[in-house]
Formats: sequence, C-alpha cells, structure tokens
Amino acid sequence: MRDSMGIGVAVGAAGLAFGTAAVAAGLSPAQSVFMSLFMFTGASQFALVGVIAGGGSLVAGSAGALLLGARNTLYGLRLADVLGWRGARRALAAHGVIDETTASTLIQPDRESARTAFVATYAVLGTFWVATTLAGSLATERVSDMDAFGLDAVGPAIFLGLLWPRLREGGGRTWLIAALGAGLALATTPLLPSGVPVLLAASAALVALLGPDAEDGAPPASPSREPSGAASGSGTDSGEVRP
Repeated sequence: MRDSMGIGVAVGAAGLAFGTAAVAAGLSPAQSVFMSLFMFTGASQFALVGVIAGGGSLVAGSAGALLLGARNTLYGLRLADVLGWRGARRALAAHGVIDETTASTLIQPDRESARTAFVATYAVLGTFWVATTLAGSLATERVSDMDAFGLDAVGPAIFLGLLWPRLREGGGRTWLIAALGAGLALATTPLLPSGVPVLLAASAALVALLGPDAEDGAPPASPSREPSGAASGSGTDSGEVRP
C-alpha cells in the first residue's frame, strides 16, 4: 500500500504536464480530462497530442498512440494469470493495465499481495492523473513552461526503481536482456516513430528462449539420484516415488 501510494502520487503529478500540453495543442480542458479518464496511458496520450500539436492528423496521432499502447496487451496476458480475476472484475482491471500497475504487481510474493498492489496503484494513480490533468489544463495560461518542472522524468525514474530488484536478484541472462532492451530503445528512438522503439526493445526478451541460465538456479539433480524415502518405497504401495 505504501509503495503503491508513493508511485501513484509521484507519477500522477505528471498529469500536470499532459494537461498543459493537451491545451497547448488545441484541446479543451474537458477533452484533456476525457483522454486521461478513458485512455489512461500517459505515453500514448503524449504521443497523440504531440502529433496534433505538430500539425498532424487525428488519424496519424491515434495510430501512433495505439502502437505505443500495444505493450499493455502483453502486460495484460501476464497479469491475467497473476491476478486470476474473471468477468466484470477482469474487464475493469484491463483499463488499469499500464507500466506502473504491472511493475508494482509482478514484484509481489503472492496473489493477495499482487491484487492489493494492483488495485492501490490503479486507484491512486488514476485519481491523481485525472485530477492533475484538469489542474494542468486550467493553469496553461498561468504557467509558461511546464517542462521546467521536470515532471517527464518522474515516470521513468519510478519504473527503474521497480525494475532494480529484479536486476539485482537476476543472473547473467537477466542483465543481458535488460542491456539489449535498453540498447535497442536508445538506438532506435531518434530514427523510428513513437512506439516502435518500445516494441523493438521488448524483443530482447527472446533471449530467454535460448535455454536455462546457470546463474539463475541450481544445477539439475542427477537422474540416478533417488529422492529421500525412495529406498524404503515411500510414496505409494507399489514402490513408486512421487516427485
């Protein structure tokens, strides 16, 4: 709960930047709040208003936003198993599948903690994101340069903080995947449209298909070694040994 509230408040503050950017691009405060309430995926929202502000069409902006938000589909596939919700609860939870809710959920040790982390992060971040979007859109005429506050750096900083425990506890393959993903993102961001570098960086996870990492776990037991109790035939009456 403490971590989820911290993430929600810190990242939610970035809604100020979105509200001002949206109004500067030509949207009304009501339209800005509508986007934050129903899209609820910050990077895609910034991508959409960025295209509009640059003179691009709504179709082009929407296509870029959808491409950038495609990663949430992959998050959803993983969270469906972790949270284990069905029916209306799953449909509602799907709206809250973003970077921060996914990261805070997957680091939990059990399903109950994962559900608590997801709901708390979703509720706090969603509330603050919409509220600060409204505040930013109404304050556009009073604040000349919202970028000066550095709010765009809050989200990445929080996400890296959540990622660090996995890197610290992981083996060589974990570090290799992280390095490849970061390298692909940095190398392609200046060259490709918004959203594409993120999807390309995700392809680094294919390294996991290369086989087990010797540093991530203990070596497999010898096939000839019998489990404890095998000599006395424990497990079943026929002498079979249960794994």
